[in-house]
This record gives sequence, structure tokens and C-alpha cells, in this order.
Amino acid sequence: MARLAQTAGLTDIQREILATVRGFVDKEVIPHAQELEHGDTYPEDIVAGMKEMGLFGLTIPEEYGGLGESLLTYALVVEEIARGWMSVSGVINTHFIVAHMIKQHGTPEQKEYFLPRMATGEVRGAFSMSEPDLGSDVAAIKTRAKRDGDDYVIDGQKMWLTNGGTSTLVAVLAKTDEGAAKPHQNLTAFLVEKPAGFGEVVPGLTIPGKIDKMGYKGVDTTEAVFSGFRVPASRVLAEAPGKGFAQMMDGVEVGRVNVAARACGIAIRAFELAVEYAQQRRTFGKPIAEHQAIAFKLAEMATKVEAAHLMMVNAARLKDSGQRNDVEAGMAKLIASEYCAEVTQESFRIHGGYGYSKEYEIERLMREAPFLLIGEGTSEIQKTIISRGLLREYKSRG
Repeated sequence: MARLAQTAGLTDIQREILATVRGFVDKEVIPHAQELEHGDTYPEDIVAGMKEMGLFGLTIPEEYGGLGESLLTYALVVEEIARGWMSVSGVINTHFIVAHMIKQHGTPEQKEYFLPRMATGEVRGAFSMSEPDLGSDVAAIKTRAKRDGDDYVIDGQKMWLTNGGTSTLVAVLAKTDEGAAKPHQNLTAFLVEKPAGFGEVVPGLTIPGKIDKMGYKGVDTTEAVFSGFRVPASRVLAEAPGKGFAQMMDGVEVGRVNVAARACGIAIRAFELAVEYAQQRRTFGKPIAEHQAIAFKLAEMATKVEAAHLMMVNAARLKDSGQRNDVEAGMAKLIASEYCAEVTQESFRIHGGYGYSKEYEIERLMREAPFLLIGEGTSEIQKTIISRGLLREYKSRG
């Protein structure tokens, strides 16, 4: 059989991009990931390499200086990068979501202003929806934006901004007074420009510092505190107040495909480490891969890797076709993240005591995999989305 997680029907350009990224990951990411991750060090050289390859503009249309590639191409690139180090994929994930939102919903002026600089990586995006007390109840957002002449004034606290410190553009969801009866119709998406850094980066906007995390090191995760922050009304996405919820959910859908791709990448790497170690480690006179208990583990791990990859590819292709993919993206994110955790744990068990040592790569993967169970919505949220979609499709006629 072919190697795991192969994708049928790719173009020559897609295959060339993936081969280039895989080579970059093998040469520039995997050899340095352990040291950078353990030091919680931002991967400056790796990010510079991604900029040079044009990955920041991978899905941005060619007319704005990007490569104009599909969500599928992007997801497969993310899978390759996460195979090397998940944090590196996090650097471009939120950037990609914001670029997607501007590409799909921005005014011509907003596209012309932001997308060319996003394509080069000069402008780097972050995505801000969560709040300290919010959880998954997005309609309960407390951060408020009040109209004041040609500006809005934003007050509130946002949480869990990936790239909060290193980004220079943040898509922020805030509550506005649109007079709508439904809470989600009073939410507006703002395109907030800021300099990179921590502290009060501009008047009224403070990025307190990095949140210390169990895993997902290197990439900065932060809060954002707004206190009388002024943003021009022209920076409302699509100049359409009250439409922010739908715009953000469009971004989250592609984000869920991205998380599924990251989970696939980690699972692939966990399997690679396990199958290699199982052929080198010997007990009772033979490699442990020849013991049925280990061989069966490898078989189950490989099957889960393949299933997750296929569901992720299906969700990406569906979104690329222009069809609704909330159920498929939820399914892909659910199964890929759960299987990733299971495959990583089995790889850890195969490594035995060595898996508990920080000298071995599997220790890092064990700390990274749990993030994918909660990022872009927990497994329980995915099940809610999936079940609602199924009941919509299979509505009883009785």
C-alpha cells in the first residue's frame, strides 16, 4: 500500500508545494523543534522561511500578491507543518482565518489595504472571539463597541488570542447596538490594527503578556484588554455592523478544518516515531514490532491516521466547492482531534519509559495533542453542531 495520509487527485502545483514544505519541515523544523519548544522560544528563523516560501499568502488571491491556492492545499500544508511542530502551524492559522474573512467579506478598499501586505507576511493576523467568562456561548459576548461619530469605542477583555503579541492585525468580535431582537445579530467584527509587542501597544489596547501553557509553546497566546480604544467605522468588516457573528463563524469553519489538519499532522508524527522505535527496540530476542500486542497497536494507529486524514480532506474540498460544510468540518475536527490524542498516547505507551523523557519527541506530542480537543470548539460542541445538522437534514416527516 501507499504511505499513510496520501491525497488523491492533487495537481502538479499542489504536489510541488507539499514536497517543498515537507522538505522544509524535515530540514528546518523537526531538528530544532525540541529546543525551541522546551525554551518556549518564538521560531523567528522558521517563520522567516515560511514567509520566503509565500505561505502567508497561500490562499490570498493572486491579484493581491498571494498564491491563490485552495483551502485543501492550505490544510495539507498545515498537516505537514504540524507534523514537524504544531506551534509553527499556529503562527499561520489565525493569519489565514483573518485573510479568509477579509477575502470573503471585506469591502474592495479593505481587501486592497490589507491583503497585499498579509500575502507577504508584513501584516500578520490574529483572531479574537473568546472572553474570560464566555466559553462557547458566543452570543453572550460582553466586550462592547459604541458608535462615536466616525469611530467606535471598544471596552472589554478578550482571551486566548493566538499570536496576540506578534500580530499586527486582529479581527475582534464585539457587541454593538443594532436593535436586533436576537443577540447574535448585535455582534460586529472589527479589523483592529496594532503594533507587535506587549503592554499598552496603542492607547486603549493592552496585551498583558504571554499565557503560560502546558504545550503549544513558542507561539504566543495572550489576552487583549480594550479600554476606550477607538477604531474607525471604516474598519468594521464589510462596513456591515451586526453581521460579525456570521463572518466569524465562516472563519471558524475553515479554522476547524485547520485544527483537523493539525491533529492529522501530530498523529502522523506520533505513528512515525512509534513504528520506527518498535523496529529498533528489542525484547525477548526480537523487535517489539514483532510482538502481536505492539503490531496490533500499530495497525489501529495507522487506521485512525488514515480515517482522520480522509475526513479532513473531504471537509476542505466541500468548503472549496462553495457548499455548506459545518457538519463535515465538525466531524473532521471531532474525529481527527480524538484520534490524534489516542494515537499519540499509544505511541507514548510503545516508547515505554523513554516516552516520559524530555529527550524524546513523543513527550512534546503528548502535551500538544490535548489542545486540539478544545481548540476551535470542544468535542462536545462539535457533537452539538453535527447533531443539529443531521436533524435538519433528516427532519422527521411523521
